[in-house]
Amino acid sequence: MTTSTVEDYLKRIYIEGGCSTGDLVPMGRLARAMSVTPGTATSMVKSLVRERHVQYEPYAGVRLTKRGQKIALRMLRRHRVIELFLVEALDMDWSEVHAEAEHLEHAVSDRVLEQMDSFLGRPGFDPHGDPIPSEDGTVADRDLDRLDQAEIGGRFAVARVTDQAPVFLRGIKQLGLLPGTKLRIESRDDGAGTVRVKVGRQRPITVAAEVAARVLVQASR
Repeated sequence: MTTSTVEDYLKRIYIEGGCSTGDLVPMGRLARAMSVTPGTATSMVKSLVRERHVQYEPYAGVRLTKRGQKIALRMLRRHRVIELFLVEALDMDWSEVHAEAEHLEHAVSDRVLEQMDSFLGRPGFDPHGDPIPSEDGTVADRDLDRLDQAEIGGRFAVARVTDQAPVFLRGIKQLGLLPGTKLRIESRDDGAGTVRVKVGRQRPITVAAEVAARVLVQASR
């Protein structure tokens, strides 16, 4: 059995490490991601080492062991299934569900999660386009480009939004850049820091490059 705090740390290490067991996560970055002091994060990581969930290299960072990754993927699966259920079944806005899922992922039983997953039709992605790990820990891999770097003139579909801050998600929704939306890259102005895109049949819109960098797209066939 693991505590909710342990689960939160392992999930965050997995995400901050680029979804890999091999990449070291600097302790300062982990502390900021967990909203704790570096000393608190270091104490927790040493506890995780004793439980063989992570490997810790002083002055370098922390990485997950296979044991830790298994728990991290289980928690990601729970979190993302719950997010989608809140959107699809309870009609909650996609900007609200991340915080709710942070709490519910520790409370929902495996049986209830299975029923949610079945009800949703065994989905592969959550409302933000993040892949939902399978029960055996497999994560779908897609060839995605950042919107601010995508080929000019190319046709794409929004695949994933990497920033889940509520204010950012509300802005993306207003721009019409929800996952699944088809678009064409009209132009890019590196000097002004903008990308001009045509969304569906609407008039072209101008998107700040710093916003476009957090929107991932997939080439349309």
